[in-house]
Amino acid sequence: MTQPAASSPEDAATPPSEDASPLIPLTEPEGGVPDIIDTPEALARACEAFAAGTGPVAADAERASGFRYGQATYLAQFKREGAGIALIDTDALPDLSSFGEALGDAEWVFHAASQDLPGMRDLGMRPARIFDTELGARLLGWPKVGLAAVVERELGFVLAKEHSAQDWSTRPLPHAWLVYAALDVEVLLDLRVRLGAHLDAAGKSEWARQEFEAVRLAPPPEPREEPWRRTSGSHLLRDQRQLAIVKALWEARDAEARRRDISPGRVLRDQAIVAAAMAKPRTLDDLIAVREFQSKGTRRRAPQWHAAIAQALALEERELPARRAPQGDGPPQQRMWKEKRPEAFARLNAARAIIGALVERHDVPAENLLQPDALRRACWEYPGGGETWIRTFLASRGARPWQIDLVAPELAAAFDALAPAPAATPAPAED
Repeated sequence: MTQPAASSPEDAATPPSEDASPLIPLTEPEGGVPDIIDTPEALARACEAFAAGTGPVAADAERASGFRYGQATYLAQFKREGAGIALIDTDALPDLSSFGEALGDAEWVFHAASQDLPGMRDLGMRPARIFDTELGARLLGWPKVGLAAVVERELGFVLAKEHSAQDWSTRPLPHAWLVYAALDVEVLLDLRVRLGAHLDAAGKSEWARQEFEAVRLAPPPEPREEPWRRTSGSHLLRDQRQLAIVKALWEARDAEARRRDISPGRVLRDQAIVAAAMAKPRTLDDLIAVREFQSKGTRRRAPQWHAAIAQALALEERELPARRAPQGDGPPQQRMWKEKRPEAFARLNAARAIIGALVERHDVPAENLLQPDALRRACWEYPGGGETWIRTFLASRGARPWQIDLVAPELAAAFDALAPAPAATPAPAED
């Protein structure tokens, strides 16, 4: 891709001055937009071309979040030197294992890899190595890490993002959407070079390597316990019967959304669920009288929702959900620390000061320096044992070696300084 007359990576580390060249709108890939790949024959040709290509592979994926149930990938985009751009219709070709095999052990370049890797795995592809330009920008301490912002900063292009929230399950895909999808991978290989140079100059290349590998190997998230409690507005409810209605409607909505392959929010809005819970409608007419159930679509399915509500209203007291979600195995809410375990509260305050100083010193966001949950648990559970215990504990919580090397010595010194002095041994009585 042809870039504007460019500064070096070191120059690009600072924002452009008012005299800098104007940004250039990026409207189409240098080689044009290729035909979409939606047949086994076309996929075989792409496999051959990308296997013969050289260097890293730019990768991206488009989903239909907010339109379809789940996070399935509907379009996968790739670019490699010598192979050009491939736009693969994953609705027509849901098994891309042959394409992944064609890439061998090539490095894959993503922007926000954690969003795209699960879908790539569902398609049968598991990269051997990755580079994440979004995560690299975070480690460099850049204030804006979205793809458009990083492209503007590093390459001097304006990258339009107006199609990012489209329904990518639409067929046929409009040409303008394909242009957008192709441009996302068009820029990634150049960004990889630039970000790699910045990370080298900052002495953070090894940090980045460890972070990228952690993202690549991250297991799928555990299913949420009681996911219905995440219904927007339900935190305002304390009546257990109301919570039972929220749970019943959430579960009925989820089953319907899964059956129809539609985003749950398009089947029944959270606002309607909470309004029904507050009203506790005993009859169908009572439910239809609730303002949030008076739209044409919601009113048509009101009998279905009323049946779920009736089940909740019929539950015995012992069957109702608890007012609060289960606490889990973590520490209690921080407002309770000072009273329940003041020594842990003191450790937490000291740890926050340490993390704040390290953030300033190394120009990296606090959440990338150490996962907040790991820090809280270390403060709460510390039994003594100094740096050895802290290193072992943080490693068990998934902290990377570079993070442990930075924070463990300072946390250990602070924690041990806060420990109460051992009681003095009484002097023996004189004869």
